[in-house]
Amino acid sequence: MDELIPHLTVFLLVLVRVSAFFVTVPFFSYRTIPAQVKITLALVLAWMMYYTLDVEPFVFNDEYILLVMKEALVGLLLGLVGYIIMSAIQIAGSFIDFQMGFAIANIIDPQTGAQSPLIGQFFYMLAFLLLLTIDGHHMILNGIYYSYQLLPMDQFPQFAKESYIQFIITTFTAVFAIAFQMAAPVVATLFLVDLALGITAKTVPQLNIFVVGFPIKIGVSFLVMFTMIAVMIQVIQKLITIMIYGMRDLMAVLGGG
Repeated sequence: MDELIPHLTVFLLVLVRVSAFFVTVPFFSYRTIPAQVKITLALVLAWMMYYTLDVEPFVFNDEYILLVMKEALVGLLLGLVGYIIMSAIQIAGSFIDFQMGFAIANIIDPQTGAQSPLIGQFFYMLAFLLLLTIDGHHMILNGIYYSYQLLPMDQFPQFAKESYIQFIITTFTAVFAIAFQMAAPVVATLFLVDLALGITAKTVPQLNIFVVGFPIKIGVSFLVMFTMIAVMIQVIQKLITIMIYGMRDLMAVLGGG
């Protein structure tokens, strides 16, 4: 038993990082996946990863408690970066819903439990179907495995560096840029529709522009989205790539790279 405890300390550190990663990372953190499945998957992955890591057993002391807390923080941050980047789809949906008049009809997202715009929810489901199609969930699991090469479990993060600021600026800039690219075709078209409706309201005062304009804007929006769906899928693919690289860059920053 005494010989088994040092090896269990290593396995526990791996399990903590993987479990914390599953709490926040897109797809694996969703409520529709039963908790028993998440726990089983975390245990299996941690057991497999344990045999691939060449790490000396740890002694259970005060420093080990800090390592456990560090592993939990690393796993949470790694998954949170992926979630923040994928939230660009929700932002784009909010832009479109606001212009279409759907902003008052937000729904509860069953995956996260938060309010979600209608169009944003459609794009979100499209994004994760695409993620599964291109084996993005496998790339996410590869990310947590190769994170030990950039930040070993016996190394603490390097927080006092300017690279953190650069990483945050780059990540959030990419998120809003992708959201704007997804929403721009519909928003720009609806701006022209609003302009045309305004001119019509001035030239034909007898026409109730609010009654006529609402279905016109909805119809034009769906027509533009149907026309631009191939472009939006390419933008979503780019977003998934940014998510994978963003998680890698975060681990490089935490590891002092």
